Amino acid sequence: MGFRLMGLLLACLSVSLALDRHPARAQQGSAPVDPAPHETVAPAPPTNTPPAAEPDNVPAETLYPSPESEDRLVVLPEIKREGEHRFLSSFKLPDKLTFAGETVPLDNWQVRERLEYEFYQFLEDEGDSIILAKRTGRCFPPVEKQLADAGLPDDLKYMLLVESKCVAAAYSRAKASGPWQFIGSTGKRYKLYSNQWKDDRRSLEMSTEAAIKYLRFLKQDLGDWFLAMAAYNAGEDRIRKLLKEQRVDEYWKLHYVRETMRYVPRIIVAKEIYSQPEKYLGLTKKDLYAPLELETVTVTIKEPQRHLALIAKDFGSYFLELKMLNPEIRKEYLPKGTHQLKVPKQDCPNRCFKQGKTP
Repeated sequence: MGFRLMGLLLACLSVSLALDRHPARAQQGSAPVDPAPHETVAPAPPTNTPPAAEPDNVPAETLYPSPESEDRLVVLPEIKREGEHRFLSSFKLPDKLTFAGETVPLDNWQVRERLEYEFYQFLEDEGDSIILAKRTGRCFPPVEKQLADAGLPDDLKYMLLVESKCVAAAYSRAKASGPWQFIGSTGKRYKLYSNQWKDDRRSLEMSTEAAIKYLRFLKQDLGDWFLAMAAYNAGEDRIRKLLKEQRVDEYWKLHYVRETMRYVPRIIVAKEIYSQPEKYLGLTKKDLYAPLELETVTVTIKEPQRHLALIAKDFGSYFLELKMLNPEIRKEYLPKGTHQLKVPKQDCPNRCFKQGKTP
């Protein structure tokens, strides 16, 4: 009995000494980890015995960490993120939407679902949507002016985001070209011509003027902007025929191919998102691409043809920039004759170029 009591006292004393050597664990109430069966636990060195020499290139705090330094032994640094992550479900389509002065019937179950689908499709591809929003700062101003001068709704500019993503040189498999995606026959109807040297459909100003005339005609012919936009996508003859066959008189009750079914909802949702980039994309007006300061010059080519690189140099620009500013030019050369070109605006008298004389 005496031996058992003595053994119990020694065990308690051993646990007490172990806790004294690890005060942090004692405070947390953590149990000491038992060594593996094949490991030998070395006794703690006496306090008056100097520590053994440290291995080369190993910091002292790694060999003998103090309780205060344990928090600093972190392998991966903490990453601070600006703002909190927002799930798509945190965005809601408003209960009321209008487009070009017309109310969208969101109380119709299938209409709401179609718009919400497009709404989340835009937001899901956040990177693409951010670039698209930035482009509106450069793409929209000239179009807004032309629409206002023509007396057409400003909302129609959002068609550009769905048609071409505001890319002037856009070209589709259906051979539609330019920011408003005109096919050849419709382009010619509105005086947009193309040849081996140039394609008028790629000019933002010229194609916007043609789109204004075409949309005005479609609105007068079909009665509202939703049907007018559907006809812009599918053709007015086809839309008229479908309305008659299905015995309906509005776009939202019309059944047709998937592209046309999605086309109008995408434009309406584009207005909601890209008219409020700060709400949906975290962008301010300062984040949008600024309009370029350009001027139109007259260039007269007397030789059979001249490379755009040489022309660009005359106007303080370079080949790539001149091509991007004038997407209607299809070749790397301009033929003999007189041409109108957009070039970066220059400050005179320090950087003035020589402009060709108009005959």
